[in-house]
Amino acid sequence: MTIRYLSKDYAVGPQIAPPDVAHLKAQGFATLVCNRPDGEGGDQPLFAEIAAEANKHGMQALHLPVIPGRITTADRDAFAALYAAAAKPVLGFCRTGMRAETLWSETQDRRDDNAAPAGSSR
Repeated sequence: MTIRYLSKDYAVGPQIAPPDVAHLKAQGFATLVCNRPDGEGGDQPLFAEIAAEANKHGMQALHLPVIPGRITTADRDAFAALYAAAAKPVLGFCRTGMRAETLWSETQDRRDDNAAPAGSSR
């Protein structure tokens, strides 16, 4: 799985599965944010399965599903509030990571963080 850090406290990646959660916890992530609606793809685990595994590892798992190419002002507002309140660092994920990255970039004016260049990795 390729994880890209967009700031010191936010990274994006593709769809994760419950067995990935322990590894993500070991990498230091405190919060997982799924931007994919349940049932979008046949090989996609339910968000509840990921959330249950995150809970076992003392992590927060949040679900903010958005439709590709149709991210709304309400979606942006919800993401900004969710990120502000989330334990850091946060991993945002969806099918490819693009929705998670779009929400981040489209709410940049609402944050005061230490941004890393897009595409950098740790």
